[in-house]
Amino acid sequence: MKDDNYVPQNSPIKSTNRVVSLDVIRGFALIGILLMNIEWFNRPLSELGQFDINLTGFDWAVSWFIKVFVEGKFWKLFTLLFGMGFAIMIIKAQATHRPFIALFSRRMLFLFCLGLIHMIFMWGGDILNLYAIGGLMMLAWISIIQTKYFKRFNKPITFLRIGLFMIIFPMVIALLSAIYMGLTTDQNEIRQEWQQQKEIIILANKATKSDQLTNTSPIDDKLKLDVENYQKQLNNNSQQAAKEVAAFSQKNFWVATSFRIDMAIERLKVAPIGTFFMGIPVFMLGYWLIASGIMRKPERHIVFYQSLAWFGTGFGVFFSVAGVMINLHPATAAALEIKFVSHGLFSFGKDVLAAGYLGVLMLCIMNERIKRYLLWLAPMGRMALTNYLMHSLILSSIFYGYAGGLFGEIARGLQLAIVAIIILCQSLISHCWLSYYQFGPLEWLWRSVTYLKLQPMKYHEEMVGEISTVN
Repeated sequence: MKDDNYVPQNSPIKSTNRVVSLDVIRGFALIGILLMNIEWFNRPLSELGQFDINLTGFDWAVSWFIKVFVEGKFWKLFTLLFGMGFAIMIIKAQATHRPFIALFSRRMLFLFCLGLIHMIFMWGGDILNLYAIGGLMMLAWISIIQTKYFKRFNKPITFLRIGLFMIIFPMVIALLSAIYMGLTTDQNEIRQEWQQQKEIIILANKATKSDQLTNTSPIDDKLKLDVENYQKQLNNNSQQAAKEVAAFSQKNFWVATSFRIDMAIERLKVAPIGTFFMGIPVFMLGYWLIASGIMRKPERHIVFYQSLAWFGTGFGVFFSVAGVMINLHPATAAALEIKFVSHGLFSFGKDVLAAGYLGVLMLCIMNERIKRYLLWLAPMGRMALTNYLMHSLILSSIFYGYAGGLFGEIARGLQLAIVAIIILCQSLISHCWLSYYQFGPLEWLWRSVTYLKLQPMKYHEEMVGEISTVN
């Protein structure tokens, strides 16, 4: 009997063989990515991660909500999905005994080039090149465990262990450092350091306004040096943000592009390190979810998803809220210990809440009554690459000076309306497009480059009949 999931050798996965749950989750993740990214078309990327404390009312509420429930969580979810997609391709290639190194290398090199073009000509916050670098790192690891001496590591549990270790180890180091500090630093020292840091911040802010305080105030040389260094850091940050505002407020496209080129060079210098420590652990967990069968046969792992949903959302929201509330308190700026705690809680909350979102979504997808309300996300997810880049095209056309010229002009609350309109339009366009074509435009190009063969864009007649029967 022919296997229903059989995929011919040297061909990508057909739309009828796709895992619909991944498309739904990918579509959901796209919404979160857009909610997060739209702010950074309207604000300098050099301030990425910093809360805009000048906001009030509804704008403040929206910004706070996105900080807690969106920032970092949907990037993690998208990264997890990338690891799953990597696993599906590799496992398929291994099952058909087909060499996959050249094929996947082409896939990642194309993604890197596309990301670079995106970063230079549309938006400096691109993540595609980071995924490409991470994909090549994963490919190197897969190649190693295929060899004779490391073959014993070629099993799903290895990916789980490596992923969890890389996520937990930095937290353990931070915790041990905090314990050491608690054992070796008494309350008098903590109070003294806090008061000194508070004084440095106050004097530096006054010096920035007067440009004379550090020369006229009776402060000792060490404190004066600390104030000058802090003031220099503030000035550097302010100047960088001002340069970015100037570049994207002008009507000259090439001025903005030149700025993005400089930004891309700086980002690519540290991209491999950042990808290794932040991306690889999540890629590993994504690979494990597919290789272990947890995502392919979710009905056998309901308890796993229930645990993710309850513990992930419960603890994830707690840690995220705690981290944000502590970080936003004015005392945190002058207390390094509190700042480290807030960052640690928030960072841990990203991982846990992203896992919670995955658990909730999978439970909803496995419930037939709820699933039908989520299927509208699947077409967007199938065209995730095209839709992601369309986000940048639309938002750069709205905000940047060489197009709409609204950089820094649209309030945070109003940005929600823009997100809603974009998602509604992309949902409708994706649904209509995929009624006629198998892939999105960029997905088709990506697959064609990967397999060195133009992929059929339109559905075959028998495929149309098959889909009609299923629907």
